[in-house]
Amino acid sequence: MTFKAIYLRDRFYLGLAVLFVLFLMGYFWHFFFVLGVVAAAAFLSLVVIDLLMLFPRQKRILAGHRNLPDRFSNSDANSVSVEMQNFYPFPVGLTVIEELPVQFQMRDFYRQTRLKPGEEWSFSYTLTPVERGEYHFGHLNGFVHTRQGLLARRLRLAEPAMVKVYPSFMQMRQFEIMAISDRLSEIGIKKVRKFGHQMEFDQIREYIKGDDIRTINWKATARRQQLMVNQYQDEKSQQVFSLIDMGRTMKMPFDGLTLLDYAINTSLVLSNIAMLKHDKAGLITFNEKVKCLIPARREPHHLQLIMEMLYNQQTGFLEHNLEALYATVRKKIPQRSLLVLYTNFESLKSARRELPFLRRLAANHLLLVVFFENSEVGKLVLNEASDLEDIYCQTIAEKFMFDKKIIVKELERNGIHAILSDPSELTVATMNKYLEFKARGLI
Repeated sequence: MTFKAIYLRDRFYLGLAVLFVLFLMGYFWHFFFVLGVVAAAAFLSLVVIDLLMLFPRQKRILAGHRNLPDRFSNSDANSVSVEMQNFYPFPVGLTVIEELPVQFQMRDFYRQTRLKPGEEWSFSYTLTPVERGEYHFGHLNGFVHTRQGLLARRLRLAEPAMVKVYPSFMQMRQFEIMAISDRLSEIGIKKVRKFGHQMEFDQIREYIKGDDIRTINWKATARRQQLMVNQYQDEKSQQVFSLIDMGRTMKMPFDGLTLLDYAINTSLVLSNIAMLKHDKAGLITFNEKVKCLIPARREPHHLQLIMEMLYNQQTGFLEHNLEALYATVRKKIPQRSLLVLYTNFESLKSARRELPFLRRLAANHLLLVVFFENSEVGKLVLNEASDLEDIYCQTIAEKFMFDKKIIVKELERNGIHAILSDPSELTVATMNKYLEFKARGLI
């Protein structure tokens, strides 16, 4: 028997309080003193009985198990279940206290029930992480007590466990299902009309009524003595790289997530859809220097490699270094590729400072710069001004918003494609742009 596992319940303290009152009154009246002695003997007997019932000779008295998924999806509701079974030969009251990871800052999580002998009980709960990385669960504690309820016995039902929180693979699966079933328009992805013919040759086949007569192959027609046409297919095996800025500007929060989290979630969806479109997906993360580089490939486990690389990436406190990024891209990516750069510009001056390196990237690749609207500034503009200070604040906010639009125009003037998006709409906006590039044959 371990006395560290014994806890005194409220009824125990209530009994002590009653005994104290009886002995205090017995100091003045002998009757209450005798009554206190009898009550103390009865109370001690109940405590001993409670103790013997909670610590029987049988080894298996209560079973518990925590069912954790292999991984959590960031910013999504993840389900965890707990299963319990009572092996005591009598009914018990049970309080289950879960030691949740420190990231959730929840110290009052518990469930209570009563279990009959042999009865099973289970419950589930959901957790929504807002940070990527490793989440450590503590012990799963069970506190059992008898009907008397004077003492409680603590049982550790499950050992500590660790779960990795990956970028939002639930969102990735949602887009994947929509893409496979051709229902992307339901979540805001536009259907883009294809411009002209794709130039990748597939095969020569017989003419079928309705084929474009411009694709007739006259040499093959002369040899076969029947109309033959060239068949083309969408260009495949194009390289799509996600370049993720992890500098200090990506620390800005929005709805519990940082801008880096939104960029990572979007890059994961884009990589998955690109591979479904038979393109190759790659990844580069950088801040003051390049942190990781995954070459563009289209292999069965390539997406898992990208997720493993992204799940623990964190922003730094220094400015990003586009010069180091350009040097890496020039050395490691010789083939013309689509580069989707996720970053953030808070002023027109900072964007113009980075413009020379962006022009160099765009000279050899198709560059798409994705940066973020400041939604809080947008709300400030919409508020009604009540005094002179509010007018000043709104004027400054309008200037910030106008500068962001000027940055887009400045990038496009230099032959660089740009997206200015609210963080919540980033994935849809980026996917629309990628499908537009595919339809126009730009990559």
